[in-house]
Amino acid sequence: VLAVPVLFKQALENTTMEEGESVSLRCELTKADATVVWKKGEATLQASAKYEMKQKGTVAELVIHNAEPEDA
Repeated sequence: VLAVPVLFKQALENTTMEEGESVSLRCELTKADATVVWKKGEATLQASAKYEMKQKGTVAELVIHNAEPEDA
């Protein structure tokens, strides 16, 4: 059986915010409930008080709370 790869229907867009605010990054995939791993450089982000990961259907979202310059 040939597996169909998961692709981005809508990729992430650059977002500007003020330090200390929360920011939401969203992408849309071609397959619902595909496994999404959020990374910053080579480091995999883990759910925490700072990083909130959500996924519903084909839309994956990363919310960064209390954003800092290091989150760029």
